[in-house]
Amino acid sequence: MVSREHKRSAATLHEKLQLLRSITNSHALNKTSIIVDASKYIEDLKEKVQRLNQDMENNAQITSSSDHDDFNALPVVSVKTLDKGFMINVLSEKSCPGLLVAVLEAFEDMGLNVLEARVSCADSFHLQAVGGEVSSTIYVLLLLLYYYCMH
Repeated sequence: MVSREHKRSAATLHEKLQLLRSITNSHALNKTSIIVDASKYIEDLKEKVQRLNQDMENNAQITSSSDHDDFNALPVVSVKTLDKGFMINVLSEKSCPGLLVAVLEAFEDMGLNVLEARVSCADSFHLQAVGGEVSSTIYVLLLLLYYYCMH
């Protein structure tokens, strides 16, 4: 006889696997394949971060060789967790063409649900976005991505 607690934990695991499956756009049906697809998804995210870091390094080298003051044009990003969601601030001393689109595409790629956003692109760039609840699976993916980027 299977206990209620065992059934409940199996149902919870199934829900979390299905959520992971939907976040990673997996079409797999069994647990192992879903986890393999999630691992591939994390590897893809790692590669994107590495490319972005390389681009930032290249931009930093270009700006330091051309004009040292332009180095401050790189955006500063901060993320805060709220009671029921998150707040992201992106600041840059200079307004960069395409920065808003890049930030919004990153939100979409991560599956973040932005409820309210304020943007100023006059002389400098400032974006403040407030989003709704983020599933624990997305937090796990973000933590794994952070871990892989730092090591």
